[in-house]
Amino acid sequence: MEKNEIHVMYGTDSRKMTYEMLENIQLIKDLNAKMHIGIKPNLVVAKPANEGATTSPLIVEGVIQYLQNHGCMNISIMEGSWVGDNTKRAFKVCGYEDLARKYNVPLYDLKEDSSVIRKVGDLELNVCQKPLQVDFLINIPVLKAHCQTLMTCALKNLKGCIPDKEKRRFHALGLTKPIGYLAKAIPMGLIIVDGMAGDLTFEEGGNPVQMDRILLGKDPVLMDTYAASLLGYTKEEIEYIEVAESMGVGSGNLSAAKIQEYNVGLKKSSAVKPSNKVRYLTKKVIAESACSACYGSLVHALQRLDDKDMLKKIKQTIYIGQDFQGKELQGIGIGRCTNKCTRYVVGCPPTAADIIKVLESV
Repeated sequence: MEKNEIHVMYGTDSRKMTYEMLENIQLIKDLNAKMHIGIKPNLVVAKPANEGATTSPLIVEGVIQYLQNHGCMNISIMEGSWVGDNTKRAFKVCGYEDLARKYNVPLYDLKEDSSVIRKVGDLELNVCQKPLQVDFLINIPVLKAHCQTLMTCALKNLKGCIPDKEKRRFHALGLTKPIGYLAKAIPMGLIIVDGMAGDLTFEEGGNPVQMDRILLGKDPVLMDTYAASLLGYTKEEIEYIEVAESMGVGSGNLSAAKIQEYNVGLKKSSAVKPSNKVRYLTKKVIAESACSACYGSLVHALQRLDDKDMLKKIKQTIYIGQDFQGKELQGIGIGRCTNKCTRYVVGCPPTAADIIKVLESV
């Protein structure tokens, strides 16, 4: 399989689809039985895949079945959930504990992993060691929206391979540049995108859109460019794609891509459209270097208030993000970084319930 290829399969049986796609591309030609193969899903929160935030264990099961049937037995699953959530709980809730027992595959919580510094361009990135120690890394993100970067797919999924402290620093750096650089520090052999039912509103899930497709490729820049096009964005709008391309991670030239589709008769639409709900919900919000977990809790809280027809009652500005540390501001602060605001919600990150409680009281 060449780097400029993208394979897309439509259907509803994601385990079977994954296995068939791996057979189609003859992945085994890139592997040998002695290799340590790492699988990196997206388990950002402890929610089942049908809510639109996490990688389906059925897709991972299809990968494991293919590998083991071809003699590759040294397989591990690794992930670090976002700041404020628990990876082990995500493994359990998302069905990965059962999967690990069934196929005798170890689970590694990267929050507990040691890390090393990798120099990329003018940045030093603190990266977990286990993803660097495998011989072949299979990156399995979810195609979904992101409240700060518009979308998340192959490139951003690697953020689970850095320590929590580094995740916070990525936000302080504005996300775009460090995400674009990270794929240079963590090489991947294959990308399998879970496009079955991603949340096209924000990354925490709860508003899944049934898309019934799996994408497969080797170039994360090309894959993210193609994924962006499915959501109606150009690669220029997803800024970290061009950053990664400029670092030599891959090519975003869709016109030169070879796109192979399977089961086209099951294709529901040529594109899927994310809503503008997050922009509507956060029209009173000023965010500066906000962490995803904190921002996700805020969006979730604002959604609940909108459900109760209370969003329009919020007249004050809402501040969120690390850049507001130590600043005295008139308005409502979200999280520890905004404790100098007139009112603020405690926590790092605060829960949506705590945010709702404060916003309802103003």
